[in-house]
Amino acid sequence: MTERRKQTNLEYKESTPEVEMESQGKAGEQSYVKARTEGRDENGKHQMLLEMILSRENMNLAYKRVVGNGGSSGIDKMGVVDLLSYLKEHGDTVLEQLTTGRYKPQAVKRVEIPKPDGGVRMLGIPTVLDRMIQQAISQVLTPIYEEGFSDSSYGFRPNRNAHQAILKAKEYIESGRKYVVDIDLEKFFDRVNHDKLMHLLSEKIGDKRVLKLIRQYLESGVMIGGLYSKTEEGTPQGGPLSPLLSNVILDKLDKELERRGHKFCRYADDCNIYVRTKRSAERVMLSVRRYLEEELRLKVNEKKSETGSPKGRKFLGISFYQKGKEIGVRIHPKSLERIKEKVRKLTSRSNGMSIEVRIKKLSSLIGGWVSYFKVADIKSHCQRLDEWLRRRLRMCYWKNWKRTKTRLENLVKLGIPESKSWEFANTRQSYWRVANSPILATSLTNQYFENLKLLTFSRAYSKT
Repeated sequence: MTERRKQTNLEYKESTPEVEMESQGKAGEQSYVKARTEGRDENGKHQMLLEMILSRENMNLAYKRVVGNGGSSGIDKMGVVDLLSYLKEHGDTVLEQLTTGRYKPQAVKRVEIPKPDGGVRMLGIPTVLDRMIQQAISQVLTPIYEEGFSDSSYGFRPNRNAHQAILKAKEYIESGRKYVVDIDLEKFFDRVNHDKLMHLLSEKIGDKRVLKLIRQYLESGVMIGGLYSKTEEGTPQGGPLSPLLSNVILDKLDKELERRGHKFCRYADDCNIYVRTKRSAERVMLSVRRYLEEELRLKVNEKKSETGSPKGRKFLGISFYQKGKEIGVRIHPKSLERIKEKVRKLTSRSNGMSIEVRIKKLSSLIGGWVSYFKVADIKSHCQRLDEWLRRRLRMCYWKNWKRTKTRLENLVKLGIPESKSWEFANTRQSYWRVANSPILATSLTNQYFENLKLLTFSRAYSKT
């Protein structure tokens, strides 16, 4: 092994980093190591980036991030728990292949994720090894591009999140911009033009080895139901590199909107432009659609892209309303129905979970949901959701106490007189109706669930 190889040899350490989650109100934040400003040529392009990507510090950080994030296995079925042992055995070979340009990324496993408003979202799951390499690339490239990204872009960026985008949108509306141009891109991640994206990347990246590696990831193909398919366009949503690549190409839109003097908020492919008149909104919609389709070769979703009042429109799960002389932020009805659907699944009578497991999963779900939507006026929603949640849990208990004898014994243990317990244990009412009865309300009390360490919506909200 040469001295150069020794300097870049990887030394993976098994540890778990702090992973920032959307549920913690930091949606879209990216981790990265500081990129050096030296090493640019006379055109300002960054050279020798591959050495930075393959450095021990950067690769170890990428490894920790991938392991900390967990996730499903790719087409090779290797999980994150197996990555360390694989690297100990094959790490030098992988490093040599990356250094010499002989590394070949594996195809991405394509899965369908149901969308809350119907339809499905195609998610790409790279192998764990490819996720680590993509993460390493992203960590080096992110600070290079960050310095030039727009202040109106909030998605998948360090120290930026959805809350900031929502509050900025609120500020625009309060300043008198009463109309919004709501632009939705149709299957954005599946339609990104590879040639256009690579051209944009080459404007700042002078290391052709890195450009070649990124191109290989774009063209690695997908596996759907065991069948391989080439990828001639798109950046499969799900890989660590895709968020950065999406911002690189949509930054061209940001710069065009800034050049025109527009006030806007963009979070990934969700872009809202705020204007003062209806006529301006219609004019902006036409011109921006033309720019996206002709210059960036992206397709605007005609059904979901609209102009009109921002009140009632859904933006990052919320909507706006008139609150006296101010503009208020409230949760959108679709977002409310979505959390209820998730709670229904966790409190289904037929999912076979123990009460302890239900409580743990519910607390995690509720904590994350409240942390994200605390930017909106949700206090009254939290109270109503708590009442509904406890009824769902009481229904689960009643279902688990299937036999009359079991119901009688448990009600007596919970302090209900035996005569009343016997009468109730023999009821033929439906599970849902029984769950709302005074008997269960006085036996499976609010304090009872609190003792089980259930994090309710209201309690989570009071902590924010």
